[in-house]
Amino acid sequence: MQVDNSIALMNAQYNSSTTSTLSTPTDALLKEQTDKFEAFFLKQVLDIAMNSEEENGLFEKDAGDKIYKSMYNDTMSSALSGGLGLSQMLFDYLKEGR
Repeated sequence: MQVDNSIALMNAQYNSSTTSTLSTPTDALLKEQTDKFEAFFLKQVLDIAMNSEEENGLFEKDAGDKIYKSMYNDTMSSALSGGLGLSQMLFDYLKEGR
């Protein structure tokens, strides 16, 4: 099974260029935190999705599978964060509350 990461990586490059348009340093810190929250949320979703695949796997599991899947989910969640809209929605909500 081969996983295509090109869209996630392209999205990560796009998001890094859009964060430079924030007006104040406080906005930049808030955006960074909302992106991290979105990454955490995505990691939880990916962990659940990968666990369901584990039950019906075709191959034997070894000791490194859980570590590899966790590292993969960390990387994918970081690459995808900021692109779903949850981060932007949370950022706008928290910015209005200040």
